[in-house]
Amino acid sequence: MKTIRLRDGKERSLLRRHPWIFDGAIASGSADAGETVRVEGYAGQFLGWAAFSPSSKIRARVWSFDETQRIDASFFIARIAQAIKARSLFDIQSDGRRLIHGESDGLPGLVVDRYADTLVAQFSSCGTERWKDVIVQALLAQTGLTRLYERSDASVRALEGLPEATGWLAGSGDTSITIAEHDWKLSLDVAEGHKTGFYLDQRDSRQKFASTTRRLQFERVLNCFCYTGGFSVAALAGGARHVTSIDSSAPALARAQANVALNGFDASRSTLLDADVNASLRQYQKEGRTFDAIVLDPPKFAPTIKHAERAARAYKDINRLALSILEPGGVLFTYSCSGGISGDLFHKIVASAGTDAGIDAFITERMGGAPDHPMTVAFPEGEYLKGLVLVKRPAG
Repeated sequence: MKTIRLRDGKERSLLRRHPWIFDGAIASGSADAGETVRVEGYAGQFLGWAAFSPSSKIRARVWSFDETQRIDASFFIARIAQAIKARSLFDIQSDGRRLIHGESDGLPGLVVDRYADTLVAQFSSCGTERWKDVIVQALLAQTGLTRLYERSDASVRALEGLPEATGWLAGSGDTSITIAEHDWKLSLDVAEGHKTGFYLDQRDSRQKFASTTRRLQFERVLNCFCYTGGFSVAALAGGARHVTSIDSSAPALARAQANVALNGFDASRSTLLDADVNASLRQYQKEGRTFDAIVLDPPKFAPTIKHAERAARAYKDINRLALSILEPGGVLFTYSCSGGISGDLFHKIVASAGTDAGIDAFITERMGGAPDHPMTVAFPEGEYLKGLVLVKRPAG
């Protein structure tokens, strides 16, 4: 077994059971891509078993902190079983769910979602790539499913020195799937959609938006960065009279339109706009057009902390505009899925947006990812999705 040794003082994060080892922390040692290495501290003490990645800034990802653990096929079979069993702890009102959430499930670089009868997996690290065949067979055996589609096309693959890879690893057939979620249905395409095909992490937020719409009887709803219309369907299910949905992707809007029809809603209650969100918000402000409820669920503006300052300006601008066209007493559901924006920073950004707009608001709830996308105490980076629910206060 090859060994890497850390520089003096660089073992502290591993002693806290954080699974990442950055290139600058390593004093000596190397290995092939995905090979398991023994990680030792400066004094030679055992710290963990990790998968080595020669190209990545995250030079190694820890599989286990137990010196007696063997990293073999049985290890992955057991970890996958633990992850699937853990989902039974959560009340998931859908047949679309995340089964494995990377580091939070002790499998760094692996994401697996289940959409009805189909599994979709992303292998985004050298370690998971090396053990791909074992992982695929374990997933199929433990779920009893026969279809598994690979979506290893995220940009992080390039940082690992890995090419993109997509396609069926088991089974075949149509990649368009319909899932049931709460009181509605949603269609998606696992080959073409974002991430593994859909945003399962917003499942509970969509339910919250539907129930809030029902309780407050929203008339006019605006869904920005609507993608395939998950929040739009939730608003219509909650009884909204009319929903305007904006996105700059024509294929996503076509899927959103199909999702409105799939649930039997009258097309006259839905307007879908292929447009820039910022420009649309400015135009609504100029026209004096207002809404009872607005959803802001933009794409990732800050993938890392170094992008945070630029992203903060973008988040502030859209929130300022949204608050300015929100009716007094109206509700804003606003989100950041940027890992480089902390929950505290996001709160400050939205607060600053309100100040610039001359608007105050109650924060009635903080939102996060659905529970099948867990964050652990040892890996706070798992909390990538942050949300605030705000009620606009009357002027004066």
